[in-house]
Amino acid sequence: MQHPPSATPLLDGINFPSDLKALPQEQLPQLAEELRADMISAVSKVGGHLGAGLGVVELTIALHYVFNTPEDRLVWDVGHQSYPHKMLTGRRKQFDLLRQENGLSGFTKRAESIFDPFGTAHSSTSISAGLGMAVAADLKGEKRHVVAVIGDGAMSAGMAFEALNNAGAMDANLTVILNDNEMSIAPPSGALSSYLAKLASSKFYQDFRGLGKKLSSRLGHRADRAITRAVEHARGYVTGGTMFEELGFFHIGPVDGHNVHDLVRILSNVRDHSTGPVLLHVVTQKGKGYPPAEKASDKYHGVNKFDVITGTQSKAASNAPAYTKVFAQALIEEAKHDERIVGITAAMPTGTGLDLFGDIFPKRMFDVGIAEQHAVTFAAGLATEGFKPFVAIYSTFLQRGYDQIVHDVAIQRLPVRFPIDRAGYVGADGPTHCGAFDIGFLSSLPHFVVMAASDEAELKHMVRTAAAYDEGPISFRFPRGDGVGVDLPERGSILEIGKGRIVKEGTKIALLSFGTRLADCVLAAQDLDAAGLSTTVADARFAKPLDVDMISRLAREHMVLVTVEEGAAVGFGAQVLHKLAELGLLENGLKIRCLTLKDEFTDQAKPERMYAKSGLDRAGIVATVMAMLGVEGLSVGVKP
Repeated sequence: MQHPPSATPLLDGINFPSDLKALPQEQLPQLAEELRADMISAVSKVGGHLGAGLGVVELTIALHYVFNTPEDRLVWDVGHQSYPHKMLTGRRKQFDLLRQENGLSGFTKRAESIFDPFGTAHSSTSISAGLGMAVAADLKGEKRHVVAVIGDGAMSAGMAFEALNNAGAMDANLTVILNDNEMSIAPPSGALSSYLAKLASSKFYQDFRGLGKKLSSRLGHRADRAITRAVEHARGYVTGGTMFEELGFFHIGPVDGHNVHDLVRILSNVRDHSTGPVLLHVVTQKGKGYPPAEKASDKYHGVNKFDVITGTQSKAASNAPAYTKVFAQALIEEAKHDERIVGITAAMPTGTGLDLFGDIFPKRMFDVGIAEQHAVTFAAGLATEGFKPFVAIYSTFLQRGYDQIVHDVAIQRLPVRFPIDRAGYVGADGPTHCGAFDIGFLSSLPHFVVMAASDEAELKHMVRTAAAYDEGPISFRFPRGDGVGVDLPERGSILEIGKGRIVKEGTKIALLSFGTRLADCVLAAQDLDAAGLSTTVADARFAKPLDVDMISRLAREHMVLVTVEEGAAVGFGAQVLHKLAELGLLENGLKIRCLTLKDEFTDQAKPERMYAKSGLDRAGIVATVMAMLGVEGLSVGVKP
């Protein structure tokens, strides 16, 4: 519905939900148009997640119009959907710093606003968190509504169904909204579907349903179940939802998620008349209202800055390929030589590069949905039958499958390969997506090979090494973004397991790098050499097994040893310290430091700023060495 140009703008007068509630309901469609246009304009300037938010504009307005937020709790799953929510809850004027240093998070965040009751950046957590809030309200004797909004993609995770099962069994006062925006489970059937949803959520139906429960309770448990099932199955033939009813939820829908008037009516009925678990199935269009997003294959899920008129996204010029693409091309090359290689991803085919693999080998690529636990054990099953699974999962998401890595892969010593993308800082996605912990949690496992690529050529070597390795699980990590611009081999070489390499020889200082901080180590070595401190630079390649010969030599032949890694403090450096202590090489006056990511959850900023703050860039490495020698403040290039 288009509004005439003379219509008075509404959005500028909406700072908080209390302002929204003052509008007459007939003005809500106009507000939706303004909010959608404003979000497109804001994201075009800074980039971010666009498609999911465009799809929930009307739903967001209806939720804040009907419920008393923040007293009523509204939990957005993942957070990709939360941009309209942020704009309506006092943060619209801060969108020029969205996902930037000292700016708004791209996800919901408790420290950012009282309207964000739960931080959600990994998917499928909203129902569990919402259930906890609902039970807490009951225990405290407080009357409030709790609403969890979860996308249909997030419903592919087992955790969502664990929470549904628990909530249904507890008969909790929880409303779950299933935002069906991609692979519609059951499309709405026009006016009849909308009418049935409003009828099912009405006071009359709820009172009738409650009367049936009271009557059946007097007749015993068996009669109770028979009457309840009869009522719900009869309704299910028309409106669907039997699966959710079996889990204990009263199911409403599917309904049109872009009809704000129907949403307000149905949500008002749910608010006023429901006392147990309710699931409202809402069908929306991802990218709604912006043609380039509607036409794009990913519905503009995540975008760089873009031109609003054409939809063309900007991208910084680079002379080097992205690590993710190098990995994908290397895996394709290996798969041409070995038909046992298969690729597995957990709902991230584009992000991991496995979409390119799937284009060439469609029958050998498996997207299991947002189900990291299943992905790992599925791969373990394939490995028992002689296949070579590459489970491509971001570092931050691999955490979700750790028990399966330990129990189903490592203990059985199955040769599952783990390409780990987004290692280290990830910039705009902040602490929830930082790849900090995989070095430590994988290195602690017996017989697990743990590698890190220092550049894109090394990444190709590690893909081939992993493909050839059959003695147990093996991983290799690489960061987000572009490589350093080295020459790439046609095909990677097989590396000797547990052997690093010396990149530059020196005599006084040793810099031992694990991962892509190697380039900064080389630059730091140039500065140290200029200051009269002859510096060796080594690429460890392996955190497990360590190259004991190389590490021992560095410790014996240098007065200072600095390890450098893009991970938490319990990772590569800890492995080196443990081994040197075991060998008695810490007792001969060696000065040693381990440079890691800062021991904190670091908010979003440009990656180079984040590494500088952790002392992991060229200047930070030089400063560490100078401080170890007690020559702080020495200018680079001046000999001590």
